[in-house]
Amino acid sequence: MKIADIEPFFATLKAANPLPVTELQYSSVFELLAAVLLSAQATDVSVNRATRGLFALAPTPARMLSLGVEGVEMHIRTIGLYRTKARNLVQTCQLLIERHGGCVPRSREALEALPGVGRKTANVVLNCAFGEETMAVDTHILRVGNRTGLAPGRNPLEVEQALLRRVPAPYRANAHHWLILHGRYVCKARQPDCARCAVSRWCDSAPGRHARAA
Repeated sequence: MKIADIEPFFATLKAANPLPVTELQYSSVFELLAAVLLSAQATDVSVNRATRGLFALAPTPARMLSLGVEGVEMHIRTIGLYRTKARNLVQTCQLLIERHGGCVPRSREALEALPGVGRKTANVVLNCAFGEETMAVDTHILRVGNRTGLAPGRNPLEVEQALLRRVPAPYRANAHHWLILHGRYVCKARQPDCARCAVSRWCDSAPGRHARAA
């Protein structure tokens, strides 16, 4: 994708969805952290279904810790890798209490030191909770970045770094939301819906793109 195409690409996504938000449901920074931790290799719909009851019982690290691993497991059995995720979540709650006074830290280093919290999870929390201009690259953004030519990269970190370099400043705060939603509902993995794609004219892989450019 040419540099000149990037601004209209994002302007079009913004016009269709001016204030994009994560589809995970939460009511506090802690619940956001927990939901993103649980969302690895799972859909937002399945996580929301599981956390509805879990967060009602345990909306704080202390309450979550009191449930114990088995108590958390009872609520998240429908989510993939639920045993590992339950253990990580409980251990994370323990560290939040011991190291951070029961609050979610706002530094990348501190977040990534929590069990089950990797770079993508930290980026989501930093962006959604603290307003930082981070790029949380999941499988959707990895695909969209490469398929469109917006931010080619061999792995999530390369795509993240390319996005930080190429996305114009006015769009950085919401860029990863627009790209995730675009990948989830339009630029899908098996069969991208190019016919109803509002940004296909700037996509390197759109049918007829190279013919039009020539």
